[in-house]
Parts: sequence; structure tokens; C-alpha cells
Amino acid sequence: MCRHLGHVGPRPVTLASRVTEPPHSLLVQSYAPADMRGGGTVNADGFGVGWYGADANTAHSYRQPVPMWTDASFLDLATAVSSTAFVAAVRSATVGMPVSTGACAPFRDGTRVFSHNGVVRGWPGSLRDLAAELDPETLMTLEAPTDSAVLWALVRRRLHAGKDPADAVADVVTRALAAAPGSRLNLLLLTTGPAGEPVLVATAVDHALSWRSDADGVTVASEPLDAGDWTPVEDQRLLVVRDTATVEVSAL
Repeated sequence: MCRHLGHVGPRPVTLASRVTEPPHSLLVQSYAPADMRGGGTVNADGFGVGWYGADANTAHSYRQPVPMWTDASFLDLATAVSSTAFVAAVRSATVGMPVSTGACAPFRDGTRVFSHNGVVRGWPGSLRDLAAELDPETLMTLEAPTDSAVLWALVRRRLHAGKDPADAVADVVTRALAAAPGSRLNLLLLTTGPAGEPVLVATAVDHALSWRSDADGVTVASEPLDAGDWTPVEDQRLLVVRDTATVEVSAL
């Protein structure tokens, strides 16, 4: 399992304000998670952040296959980089899957940033039929031989075909769950809408997820970052933030 968060807002905030500074920040969750639900004890197999630059036309990322708390350069960088939209993740690798930079979320394709918190049961055989829709070149150039990388390729394929981001994520989750019952499929996608505005899509499937809205925007996280007014997301739900203020939650 893993832990992740996403944030979109009307004005830039530092990465540190969500990732490293809160009492139960993602940094703290990397070594002292509160709600792993049997999916491990620490998230020490890598981490990453993907964020938008001055506008949603540029995205950047930083990933390392080490525990977040060991990377002093990132802890400093997080205080200096500000953004209106970003996704961050810490990783607890599933047994048998590699520990490498390419296996660390978030994955990025242009301005699309993606993370998967969970596990696909019966991997890799359970996703064989679903992965068959991907062309051989895509499969051969995955960043890592992991369930998360395949899920990302499936979402990306739908986005490239023009599918709405929420529909693309929901379709992959429902089909993956049908192919691999009991899977934990908390997906998080940051992308852009028709007018170039940031869009954040998240799912809660057999794993924890909460969200909070304040003057700085909307933050979605595996676990609340502090004692503030967080709203838990029920299981089998899709959450969409389209205008940095309005949160829509619906059944998958």
C-alpha cells in the first residue's frame, strides 16, 4: 500500500504546506501512518511529487526510491516550490514489485499526474485481459513492471482518446475491480479541463481517503493532515474537483 494526496487551489501554496509541515503530513505518514488497514506498517520504498508550474501548461516532478525522511534536498525544495496544483505520494511496495524511481508515484505524462494507493489482487494474471487493450509498445515502455504502472497506462489511453477525466478513472477502476475482486484502488489524477483549469479526480476503493476545503483550495489525502474539518470519503466513491472549490462525490 501507499499514502498520497492531491491539492488544487486559487493561489499557490508551498509543497511543504501539505507534504511536510502539517502535524500528520505525508512525511509523517511515511513512517507513522494511522490507517493502512492491514496494508503495511511504513511507506519507505520511495516517494514523489508532481506539480504545475506558473500555469497548468507545465508540470514538473521529483521522485526518489528512498524514504522521504532521508532526502534532505527534497525537504528543503518543498519549502521553496509553490504551486496551485500538485500530487504527492509515499510508497510501500507490494512484495515482489521493484523498488526503483520508475515504480514511484506520481507518474507524469505532460500535464497529467497520477498516483495509485493500493494493490491489484492476483497481479499480474488478473489484469491480463484488461492490459490486452494496450499496444505492445506501451507495455514494453512502462516505467516499471507494477500494477500501478499498468493502471496508469489504462487511464492515459482513455484520456488520449478524449474521455472525460472522471469517466476515464471510473472506467478503469470498475473494470479492474471486476477483473480482480478485493483490490484496493484509490486512484488520484491531476489533469486539465477544457479551459485549461486543473481537475483533480480521486477514488476510494477499500482504502482510506478524506478531503478538506479552505481558503487555499481543496486537499484530498489518504489520511487527514491535521485535526481540521476533514470529510471522510465513503467506499466505492468517485471524487472530482473541477474549479478548485466545488467537490463532487458520487458512486462509482
